[in-house]
Amino acid sequence: MIEFFKTQHLIESMVSERIVPGVNYAFIKKKQVFTSTVGFASLMPEIEQLSPFALYDLASLTKVLGTTNVFLKLKEEGKLNFTEPLQEFIPEFKDDRIRLNHLLTHTSGIRGWIPNRDELAAPDLLKAIIGLPVTDEFETKMRYADTNFILLGLVLEKIYGLPVQDVIRQEIILPAKLKETKFHPKASDCVPTAYTEQGELLQGIVHDPKARVLGKDCGSAGLFSNLEDLIKMTQAYLGLRHDILPLKQDTLANLFQIETPKNVHPRSWGWDLRFDPVDQHPLIYHTGFTGTFILIDRLNQTAMVVLTNRIHPSGHNHVFLAMREKIVDTFLKENIYNG
Repeated sequence: MIEFFKTQHLIESMVSERIVPGVNYAFIKKKQVFTSTVGFASLMPEIEQLSPFALYDLASLTKVLGTTNVFLKLKEEGKLNFTEPLQEFIPEFKDDRIRLNHLLTHTSGIRGWIPNRDELAAPDLLKAIIGLPVTDEFETKMRYADTNFILLGLVLEKIYGLPVQDVIRQEIILPAKLKETKFHPKASDCVPTAYTEQGELLQGIVHDPKARVLGKDCGSAGLFSNLEDLIKMTQAYLGLRHDILPLKQDTLANLFQIETPKNVHPRSWGWDLRFDPVDQHPLIYHTGFTGTFILIDRLNQTAMVVLTNRIHPSGHNHVFLAMREKIVDTFLKENIYNG
């Protein structure tokens, strides 16, 4: 039996306490899967019931489910080993110390701030990102930034000669037969996310402003998916399904280890890491700004997938962040008895 009662209560209380309009979530334990749908797809302009099949803007989960998986595939094929300098692919980038592994672990130290960013057209935005300086945080601090994965997307474009989102579709989504995982979904299949400053409701359109500007050239956000597809992908990371991700089991098993220097916040390739409270074995974890998150324990063969829309109708929702942390901590504690 899957028994994550306290975690389940916390997840569902986000709806009753009006932290999020609704939630689709799943717990996985070996071959068992428990799913539930609670609440609403939207509160404005009208209240809509939430479907278990609704697509969500995955935001930064794109980084791990899309971009990182393409890099893992290239590494597996012996085409990359992640020590390659960024300059090899983007000669205009000025600092020769930055390697692919720095971008994959967010230890590049590249400063993320671009003045008037949201006013820039795509070519100017890419030029500004390529021109960003490296700070003294290089290799000494993990600072999570979209910039790292936008640059990684440009690397994939150089390798494949295609826009990064087309590469992700070709190399990961199509081989995985994930029919509901896409960059350009039908609006009516998606939960509405937030309203823009201009009052436009985003539905089936990526929320992240940089991703909207960059379109197919964005490797940091843009994917939409539903609970069913994400369960399949999660089962692949757990080693329960070998017919989903086009990656070897060794490659997936090796994701559950630290790839950052000793005194730096621990991360794997793309993924953040959490640790079992008893024996400290690593779990992979990632979040999306829109209110999505996945936590996977390959050793115990358990996982949690949570899809919410924390930015509907308004983008300011810090209560959710504290609640998400509480949910993760509770899952880790209950996981001890479920493993």
